[in-house]
Amino acid sequence: MALCAVAQGLVTFHLIGSKQPIYTILALLFTSTIGIYNFSILLTKPESPEKSPHLRVRWFFAHHRLMVTFTIVSILSLIPLFFLISTESRILLIFLGVISVAYSLPLFTLGDQKFGLRNIPGLKQFLITLVWTMSTVLLPILEAQDMHLANINLRDTTILIAKRFLFIAALTVPFDIRDLFEDRESGLKTIPVAIGEKRAYLYCQFLLAGYIVLLFLYRNNGFNTDFFALTLTAILAGWLIFKSEWKKNEYYYFFYLDGVLIVQYVILIVFNCMSHGIKL
Repeated sequence: MALCAVAQGLVTFHLIGSKQPIYTILALLFTSTIGIYNFSILLTKPESPEKSPHLRVRWFFAHHRLMVTFTIVSILSLIPLFFLISTESRILLIFLGVISVAYSLPLFTLGDQKFGLRNIPGLKQFLITLVWTMSTVLLPILEAQDMHLANINLRDTTILIAKRFLFIAALTVPFDIRDLFEDRESGLKTIPVAIGEKRAYLYCQFLLAGYIVLLFLYRNNGFNTDFFALTLTAILAGWLIFKSEWKKNEYYYFFYLDGVLIVQYVILIVFNCMSHGIKL
C-alpha cells in the first residue's frame, strides 16, 4: 500500500507537469501509509489473531514485533519530513492525520458500545477515498507550486482531485463487497450492504465511467497520450472489479486491485516513452 501511495503521487507530479517529483512528498506518502495502516491493524487486534479468517491478520500478528518496529520507525520518520514541507502542506498533513487516526479509534459511545468514524453509516468508504485523494493529489500540488515546479489552475486542480476520488472510490468498493456478510452482521453500513452486491459492481463501473469523462476534460487535452494510458488502466480496473467475487482469496484484492494503483503509473510512463520515441 505504501508503494501504491508513492505511485499515485508520481502520477500526480506527471499530470501537473512538474519539472521533477518532490522526494520529500514521496517519502511522506510511503512512511505515513505504512504507519497508519499498521496502526489501524494494531488497534483492531482480535482476541485470537492466529484464528482470524483473514490471512493478512494472521501473518501480521505472527510477525508482531517486526510490524510494531516498522510502525514506530515509520511514524518517527514523519517528524523530520514534516518540517521539510511548506506551511500549507503541513496543515493538510495534520488534517489528514487526524482523520486517519480517528478512523479506527473508538471515539464515540452509544449505550455500552464504543465505535469510531468508520462505523458511522456511509463514512467508511468516503473517509478512505478522501484521505487517499488529498494525500496523493493535493499534497503534491501544494508542494510543487510552493517550489515553483508546476503551475496548475483551480479548475484543473478540481478536476484532478475529482477524477482521482472516483478512481480510488471504485477500487475501495470491492473490499466492502468481500466483507459484505461480515459487515452486515456487525451492522456496518457500507455501500454493498446498502444497495446489494450486484448493484455495487455496477456502481463501480459508473464511477470509472465518470473518471474517464473527467480525463477528457482535464486541461482540455482531449485524446492525448495520458488520456489513453489512464483510460486503459480504468478499463483494467473495471475488469478486475467484475472478477472480484467475494469468495476469492483476499490476496486477489491486495495484489491485483491495489496493484492497479502502481500499474497506472507504469502504463503512463510506457505510453509517454512510446509517444516520444524513447526506448525503454
